Amino acid sequence: MQINEPEKYQTATELEIIQQHLPIQDKLLLELGCGRAWMTRQLAERFQPRQIIATEVDTIQHGKNLLIDDLPNVTFTAGGAEAIDLEDNSVDVVIMLKSLHHVPLPLMGLALSEIARVLRPGGLAYISEPVYAGDFNEILRLFNDEKQVREAAFAAVQNSVAKNELLLVQQIFFNAPGSYRDFAEFDERMIQVTHTNHQIDEALYRRIRNAFNRHMDEDGAHFLKPSRVDLLQKPGS
Repeated sequence: MQINEPEKYQTATELEIIQQHLPIQDKLLLELGCGRAWMTRQLAERFQPRQIIATEVDTIQHGKNLLIDDLPNVTFTAGGAEAIDLEDNSVDVVIMLKSLHHVPLPLMGLALSEIARVLRPGGLAYISEPVYAGDFNEILRLFNDEKQVREAAFAAVQNSVAKNELLLVQQIFFNAPGSYRDFAEFDERMIQVTHTNHQIDEALYRRIRNAFNRHMDEDGAHFLKPSRVDLLQKPGS
C-alpha cells in the first residue's frame, strides 16, 4: 500500500470514482462523517441505495441534518466511527469521505475495527482520504496542517489490512476538481466550520486570503485536490 503514487492519478470527481468502483444500488449504505450531507444527497438521489444511514459527530451539524425532510431513504444519526450503533454483519457498504483523519488519533484503529464488525462478509469499505500535496493543501496547512493525522489514518488502514481484518481490493488515486467563486466562499466552507475552532488571528487571516487570491481568475479559484481511495473488503462471502 502507498500513501501517494503521483504517476497513477486520474482527474475525476469523487462521485465518478464511486460510480466506477462501488456497487451501491439496492444496498444498505453506512456513511460515516456525512458533514453537511451534500454527498449524502448525491448518493441517495443518483445511486438508488435501499437505505443510507448517515452519521455525524458534530452535534451542531447533525441538528441541521435532521431538518432535511426530502430524502426518505436516508436516516441521520449522531455518533463517531469508533462506536457504531449497528449490529454485527448488518451493512453492505461503508463509506468514509475525507473523514477518517478527523477521528481522534488513538481511536482510528478502533474505527476500522468497527467498520469490519458491522460489514457483512464480503461487504465493501470505501475510505477516501485527501493526499498531503497540491496547491489547495498549501493553503489549508496555513491554518489546519493535517500531515500527522492523515499519515495516522493511512497507518490505521495499513494495520487493519495487515491484521486481515479488512482486505485491500484496490487503491485509487485521483485529482478532484474543486472551485470557489471567491475567498468568501472558501472562508464559509473551510474556515467557518462548526466542527473545529480554528485559531486564526488577523495577520494569519490575511496570509490565508492572500494565498487563496493568488489562484483567483475572472471566474473564481480552481484547484485539483489529490485524493486516495483505499477500497477494502470484509473477509468471507
